[in-house]
Amino acid sequence: MNILDKKMMANRQSNSYQRMMEHYDDLLTGRKWWSRIYMRFIWNEDTNLLARKVLDLIPDDFRGRLLDVPVGTAIFTAEKYRRMKDAEIVGLDYSEEMIAIAALRKETEEIANLSLEQGDVGELPYANEIFDCVLSMNGFQAFPEKEKAFAEIFRVLKPGGCFCGCFYVKGERRLADLFVKKVMERKGFFHPPYDTFAEAESRLRSMYGDDVLTEKMASVCLFRCVKPQRETTENEQ
Repeated sequence: MNILDKKMMANRQSNSYQRMMEHYDDLLTGRKWWSRIYMRFIWNEDTNLLARKVLDLIPDDFRGRLLDVPVGTAIFTAEKYRRMKDAEIVGLDYSEEMIAIAALRKETEEIANLSLEQGDVGELPYANEIFDCVLSMNGFQAFPEKEKAFAEIFRVLKPGGCFCGCFYVKGERRLADLFVKKVMERKGFFHPPYDTFAEAESRLRSMYGDDVLTEKMASVCLFRCVKPQRETTENEQ
């Protein structure tokens, strides 16, 4: 994807976010009756339950550096991060609108150990093997360059580090697939291609080996992977 295409995509996505920002958190959390109908009818899932299951993969007493990409508005993670007092957390998102709301939530809820940055998951501005954990909740369906995103996350994750999260997979619910194609892609929220659940599982295992756990929840793949330790060479022994 060239620079012009990236700028056009960013403008399109930014305009979409600006139009719906007032209702974004309500939509995700099901706080309104219409958002509960939307989540049940289109996706047949409880996003609050899904978020809890993903976040439970990271212990509250986690110590180390954690990258959350995309951090979004931090609507699901703020309470968790407030409990993770010994962690150093970096939240990165391509959307300046999302970062602005997350920053307000960070200040309101006094999450001192969370820093927020605007950036591209396909070109992460971090050194190799610097994070002990990478969290990605509902991000990959929005990433236009998914191969680069997977590779970059693998690059910045330490050997033995945990990569966990969830993302949309195609082929599990016809109505959801149709909604993605006719609405979410046209609005600029989702970007193809998408994996099936089997393809997603195969992809993760090809990168992380046998230490991969996956679970299918309607049209979502929930996952936890551990990056293999590097093999020690004779010169390192």
